[in-house]
Amino acid sequence: MSVSGVPQTGPMATAGALRISHSPLRGQNVVGYSLLLIVILSLVAYYVGRGSARRFAGAAGGDKIHSLPGYHGAFIAVWVGIPAFVLVLLWASFQGAILDSLIVSSLPSAFTEGKSPAELNLVLSEIRNLASGRAFGAPAPEVEAAAARLVSWQHIASWAMVVVAATMMLLVLVYARTRIAPRFRARNNVERVLSGLMVFCSVVAILTTVGIIVSLLYESIAFFRLVPLHEFLFGLKWEPQIALRADQVAGAGAFGAIPVFTGTLLISVIALAVAIPIGLLTAIFLVEYADDRVRNVVKPIMEILAGIPTVVFGFFAVLTVAPAIREAGGLMGIATSPNSALAAGFVMGIMIIPFISSLSDDALRAVPRSMRDGSLAMGATPAETMTKVMLPAALPGIMGGILLAASRAIGETMIVVMAAGLIATLTLNPMDSVTTVTVQIVTLLIGDTSFDSPKTLAAFALGLVLFIVTLGLNVLALQIVKKYREQYE
Repeated sequence: MSVSGVPQTGPMATAGALRISHSPLRGQNVVGYSLLLIVILSLVAYYVGRGSARRFAGAAGGDKIHSLPGYHGAFIAVWVGIPAFVLVLLWASFQGAILDSLIVSSLPSAFTEGKSPAELNLVLSEIRNLASGRAFGAPAPEVEAAAARLVSWQHIASWAMVVVAATMMLLVLVYARTRIAPRFRARNNVERVLSGLMVFCSVVAILTTVGIIVSLLYESIAFFRLVPLHEFLFGLKWEPQIALRADQVAGAGAFGAIPVFTGTLLISVIALAVAIPIGLLTAIFLVEYADDRVRNVVKPIMEILAGIPTVVFGFFAVLTVAPAIREAGGLMGIATSPNSALAAGFVMGIMIIPFISSLSDDALRAVPRSMRDGSLAMGATPAETMTKVMLPAALPGIMGGILLAASRAIGETMIVVMAAGLIATLTLNPMDSVTTVTVQIVTLLIGDTSFDSPKTLAAFALGLVLFIVTLGLNVLALQIVKKYREQYE
């Protein structure tokens, strides 16, 4: 059985393997065109509603209509676009699972008899690969026939989604158009829909957070069944390389996370020690001492740092900062590792300067002008006004910027990988090579992973500890903010 159109891929593809022709509009392409159709018809609905409202508003007089024409157009647009958007998302989400179950049920019973669920999943994966044009070896005739059916059913289901969505939008457009009237409360209906959307987004954010916490807890509990909690929290050796298969050579594994936490803390402290003074002093200079011309030049240049990719900072650390630190250490007779915590922390500190300077600048400018003028009128110098009045009053915003910068430093991965290394070393010497929690999480989840081994599950335990530490930092910052807000409000 052969259908021409898609070339074979892979070194073991055979000439007799199935070749399936693909329409240029299928799969994700059809979903994309469906979303584009929703946008177009929503715009059409908006202009239809607004035009209708303008006509009866001109006939009845502006003082006799309840809502502006734009609200009438928005009312029709949201009722045309939102249900269709939800339909397309649900259809695209469940289409694959439904087609997979249909494909499995359509296979001959003699072909599926005696196969375990895992073996059926392998057969289904082969069918999907063959349907998408990736053929390896000579597939069975049943697999070829199932792949051809899958391609056909995908085309039918995708275009059925487009037809159903377009039909529903047209019907809703006609119905919503009949609701338009001079005294129709379009504004109230639109605001009610927008309020519902905001509540929905809030619920999604909360559920996402709960899902993250539950997944971290579940996998961490599985890890602590294999590795004792005290060994993880207080162990001094981190070597998670263990054998995942019987034929694999690896160590027995050691999961003492103290070296990882120490490296994270060391690099973060160095980064904050660089960023906090520079960022805060920059904000003070721009607010109190710089004129508008200097401010308009300096502040954009500082904020450009926030847009530089972290991999560029990593290259800068590897090619410039690390060699400079190594040479300086050699001149002073200090043993320096090729990859050091000082190089990673210094470059990371430069990267997070905009977070502190920009937010501190905004917080200082938000302090009431009367507080500054009153201090100066009492005879205080600008420096005394800044340290005794402005900084304490702006402390909530400044703490927010420092907390954001600290979170950014703790969560950074690329700079640490390139400039600090991957080996967990228990040291407080900034000239040594260290690693961080985020780097180890990435390392543990790359490659041949098995979610029943302590090596992989250790990533979730590290993530849980990182989450708890970050939560504690947030609580501490909120307490500081609350204290100073009560003093200055």
